[in-house]
Amino acid sequence: MTVHSARAARALAHLGEVDPALAVLALWCGHRDGEGATRTMGDTVVYGPGFASLGLPEQVGLAAHHVLHVALRHATRQAALAERLGERFDASLYGLAADGIINETLLLAGHALPRPAVTVSELLSEIGRPAKSAVAALADWDADRLAMLLHSDPKLAEKARDWGVTRGFAQDLSLGEPDDEGERQQTADWRNQLLRALEAGRKAGTGIGRLGAILADMAPVGTPWEVHLRGLLARALIDRPRPSHRRPAGRWAAMLAEAGARGTPEPAYIPGQSRQSDRPRIAICLDTSSSIDPLTLSLFLAEAEGIVRRTGAEAHLLAFDEDVHETRRLDSAAWMGLRDLVLRTGGGTDFVPALAAAGRLSPSIAVILTDLDAPFGPPPACPVLWAVPGRQPVEPPPFGRVLRIGED
Repeated sequence: MTVHSARAARALAHLGEVDPALAVLALWCGHRDGEGATRTMGDTVVYGPGFASLGLPEQVGLAAHHVLHVALRHATRQAALAERLGERFDASLYGLAADGIINETLLLAGHALPRPAVTVSELLSEIGRPAKSAVAALADWDADRLAMLLHSDPKLAEKARDWGVTRGFAQDLSLGEPDDEGERQQTADWRNQLLRALEAGRKAGTGIGRLGAILADMAPVGTPWEVHLRGLLARALIDRPRPSHRRPAGRWAAMLAEAGARGTPEPAYIPGQSRQSDRPRIAICLDTSSSIDPLTLSLFLAEAEGIVRRTGAEAHLLAFDEDVHETRRLDSAAWMGLRDLVLRTGGGTDFVPALAAAGRLSPSIAVILTDLDAPFGPPPACPVLWAVPGRQPVEPPPFGRVLRIGED
């Protein structure tokens, strides 16, 4: 622990008496005094002038709040989400999600906090997603997934922001560095420290050690679905050598020459390998009657666009419900307005016309964004990837691979 904070010295000493787990984690944090509000900056907690005016219980709770920000790697995870969402990212929404989870944890562990304070159970109730209990809220939600939910709907985002104002919310988490190899190692180290600290707290029977096992935020989803999508599409679009009867294999030519020299029968013809001459192609079938939210659709299209641009593939969009009602080839200009495209919505769904239309394009892969609630029909000749939004269980399709996308 690097402590250059006269303001926090007493609170940190008292933290060791009331919460062994947090005391262990505080040893890994930097602590220093600074101007402005108390905040988390990377692995350092900066204590502002107002910290000294709080009572000791509130000082301990506020120090614990920021120690958990560091231990749960919220600054780095916030940076990763900002990188995914680009201009759509709102740091206040991530801050509300992270603060709500931390504050709920500390209150259940018996800590005091400066009031008013945001909690995840109250936030979920405010946006119309009430949890059965505070414990259930901590078990079901991590900061990343809750922040994605808030970003997915402008109405939810506005409700959350307005509620945060009434609860005195102020952003206290700086934007971290994008994930790299060094940061991944730090995250792994912090996770090990977190597990050891929680075990110490559990044995002591006090503080957050009693709650550690239920915290979903300890183990958020490690790999965003966009990364899985990127890998699947990239592999499907790789230009692989294939047999070609237009040219012989090198070993056949050598065998033929040897047979001629020895006067033995000529070997059977062995075709050579050639690269695919046609440009790789991807068919994106969009079910306009499905429940995919605008943010998830935007992220999907951005990832598909990136894959197409990197691989030089040709992309085609086919929007469908019971039939295909919109088709367009996605060249450089077509991508630009795609996220603002107004499509026909409602009605039923039938995969048969969409898969038939995709098959006629002879694509390297067909990707279908859908909720899988429709007749499937026969499989096309190309590989199929079903991109399914949400977390509800669905019956597996009779062919193709399923990728779950959205809140997770």
